[in-house]
Amino acid sequence: MSPEPLKLDVRTVNFSREVITFCKAEKVTLVSRPLINQLVRSATSIGANYAEANNAASRVDFRSKIFIAKKETAETEYWLTLLSDVTNDKDTCNKLTQECHYLLMTFQKIINTLNKGKTAKV
Repeated sequence: MSPEPLKLDVRTVNFSREVITFCKAEKVTLVSRPLINQLVRSATSIGANYAEANNAASRVDFRSKIFIAKKETAETEYWLTLLSDVTNDKDTCNKLTQECHYLLMTFQKIINTLNKGKTAKV
């Protein structure tokens, strides 16, 4: 039997932790410093926006927060792609990029589902 998939809130927190751990282990250079700073900001924002979405005041508020989480995920994927060119730990960077892509597709699926519900009510 395969293990139960992690809930999205747990997955986003774990992803943030893994990114922070990866960045702490990176040798900071003049080139990598701004990339690492941006990566940490965007990666930790994913889970924060998802947590806000789960406490949204309305369906519109939920959709807005999910969309922001998706945008932060896309930005994180961008920074990981750039950092992969200068990191010594390409394996971890690739693993993080794969998880980031999974999160991006998950948020897109949520948005698609919300959009289907919106058109069905028209």
